[in-house]
Amino acid sequence: MYQRIMVPVDLAHVEQLDKALTTGADMAKLYQIPVCYVGVTAALPGSVAHNPDEYDELLRNFTQDQKENQGLAEVSSMTIVSHDPAVDLDEKLMQAAQDLRADLIVMASHKPGLIEHIFASNAGYVASYSTVSVLVVR
Repeated sequence: MYQRIMVPVDLAHVEQLDKALTTGADMAKLYQIPVCYVGVTAALPGSVAHNPDEYDELLRNFTQDQKENQGLAEVSSMTIVSHDPAVDLDEKLMQAAQDLRADLIVMASHKPGLIEHIFASNAGYVASYSTVSVLVVR
């Protein structure tokens, strides 16, 4: 059914991703397909890493941990550098899905609040405008 899963991750909030990570891993095992964990970072120092190379290393380590902890056969990671992740995140994730030829995005969301009634959440935007299937996990 599916050929490749993309799971966006925010390394600053890994503790909030458990359901989405488990769901993505379960889908990968069910269909025996690879998972690519995608992270978006800025070129400037941030709360997670001092530079994109350090972020990429952290994401690769996270990916290997997921492989071992979730029992996955094939995993990869993709670090995307953005000038302003807060502005570019949605488009960067949708471009990554195309570049990876992912046909399923498993993405975490948060409990909607007042701001989501004015501005769409990242998961909501990707689900609305992506050309591939998106599973939003809350």
